[in-house]
Amino acid sequence: MKKLTKSIIRGILKTRKPNSHKGDFGHALIIAGSKSKMGAAIIASKACIRAGVGMLSVNIPEQERLALQVSIPEAMSVFRGDTIKDSFNYSALAIGPGIGTQKDAVNILKHIINTFTNPILLDADALNIIADNNELLKKLPKETVITPHPKEFDRLFGKHENDNERKLSAVLFAKKYNIVIVLKGHQTLVTYNDDSYINTTGNAGLAKAGSGDALSGIITAFLAQGYLPINAALLGVYIHGLAADITLKNQSMESMLITDIINNLGKTFFYLRK
Repeated sequence: MKKLTKSIIRGILKTRKPNSHKGDFGHALIIAGSKSKMGAAIIASKACIRAGVGMLSVNIPEQERLALQVSIPEAMSVFRGDTIKDSFNYSALAIGPGIGTQKDAVNILKHIINTFTNPILLDADALNIIADNNELLKKLPKETVITPHPKEFDRLFGKHENDNERKLSAVLFAKKYNIVIVLKGHQTLVTYNDDSYINTTGNAGLAKAGSGDALSGIITAFLAQGYLPINAALLGVYIHGLAADITLKNQSMESMLITDIINNLGKTFFYLRK
């Protein structure tokens, strides 16, 4: 396993051309949120926009539309009751944060797995649904990105005694299912095929609700911009952690909020391009 360093990230990160436009940076769809869990959708969406996606649509329950429109006027709304139409219009798709595990969420996830042909990221409740419907693991499209925390990982792949066991298993299961696994935690692991990286950024201020939602949004932004899934995951993990490290200049690990970290994403890009 290699250490994920600034030099590796700088070698992956693209420079924007002066004559580029929003269409050059993709149109992402995030399927997230439900009653009492709209924070997950808002956090993932804010992070996605801050990470440079050209356009963002967010699939939410229609009755929760005001929360999204007020919080993120830059995002477009797609309502949960509608069929996911014209999915070929989206450059990348993320599903899971705060969607619940009810029948409608299960049906949407199955539809996405069976029909969507561009990069997919699965997080949170999407992973819990797959844990309850294990046959879906075998149907995941090649290079799908999954972002489990340790408990979600164990629900998917069986009980492990410690983080080292999980990391070894993640490498094996990423190869078995031909997917990118982002195993979140202290020194997050990103693994795909024969490439495995341990992250070197981040701090315990990230150990709060919403942190994973932000990471999903950041990775989705890079997927939509055309990065290879493994590179999108590496960029997302490193930049997410680096933004938390930068946040320590003005906040403590106890006091920092995930919104503070999202607001510092711009400073991470400045740092990486020095």
